[in-house]
Amino acid sequence: MVAMSGGVDSSVAAALLRDQGYQVIGATLRLWPPAGADTPGGCCGLDGVEEARRVAQVLGIPHYVLDMADVFAQEVVWHFCAEYLRGRTPNPCVRCNRFVKFDALLHKAGELGADLVATGHYARIEQADGGYLLKKGLDSSRDQSYVLYAMAQRQLSRTLMPLGGLAKERVRQMARGLGLPVAGRAESRELCFAPDGDYGRFLRAVWPQAIGPGPILDGEGNVLGEHAGVLHYTVGQRRGLGVSRGGPWYVVAIDGERNALVVGAREEVYGRELIASDVCWIADEPPRWPTGLKARIRYRHQEADAEVAPLPGGQVARVVFRRPQLAVAPGQAVVFYRDDVVVGGGTIEQVVR
Repeated sequence: MVAMSGGVDSSVAAALLRDQGYQVIGATLRLWPPAGADTPGGCCGLDGVEEARRVAQVLGIPHYVLDMADVFAQEVVWHFCAEYLRGRTPNPCVRCNRFVKFDALLHKAGELGADLVATGHYARIEQADGGYLLKKGLDSSRDQSYVLYAMAQRQLSRTLMPLGGLAKERVRQMARGLGLPVAGRAESRELCFAPDGDYGRFLRAVWPQAIGPGPILDGEGNVLGEHAGVLHYTVGQRRGLGVSRGGPWYVVAIDGERNALVVGAREEVYGRELIASDVCWIADEPPRWPTGLKARIRYRHQEADAEVAPLPGGQVARVVFRRPQLAVAPGQAVVFYRDDVVVGGGTIEQVVR
């Protein structure tokens, strides 16, 4: 079963697997909004469904539309809203991959008789030493391994990612060569449930009672101004603060409980260590001792040398960077790498500056 969004990547993934001799089923997920919800945005809507159906017809494969709006709303959208209103910076793609594509979809695929699930992600899954490795995509500009760190061995064993060894331009060339109707389709980089990229508008519509102005404070608690709502700001932000006294000021922390921004000098935005919670390990178990790895604190962030020390139980880890990192934000994912292999990752909980 290939998860087909109607885009060029998943379409070429389906074509490649068909040509390799797999019996391929296309599936488009209806994710947003849930039935009866009066909410903005749209994911895998009619356009995506129709594009995926057209590709399936060209390839000569069956195509289904699967309703997963309820699990998507619960595990991804409402979590995203709650985290933003706590002053944190969530990554909804991580949770969508974890709870929808490689949990609910795998379960549904099994019910429909499919042995494997495939996606158009730019990452690689390889067998090694009786288990499975998750590795970066060879096209570094498209690598999506960061948002896949929560995959477990049982999920990796049932998943194919046929684009992991390809460059994006090569994929488009293949789509054109196959005569796929989506070969020239523009690529979306926005949140699927807020396709215009306006998170603030989405949150105001979904949770209007929780949005409001509040104080901008310095590190000593002095009020320097008023912000327009914490959802409009991120750690490390300088522009648009509206504070003219002193400075320059950067957002050092977002205090969701007090609905306050804490600002400071640029050097105060750097973090030298962090605590990660809800840590997942690709090998299904943590290293037995602190280990030197590279850690990535944002999707497009350059990995940095760090010592990663699992704490008792393995689901919490302490990460100490060799050099302090700029704008480490609670709520974001931190992902650990050894060369091009994903070791694991978790959610940034606390930052030591």
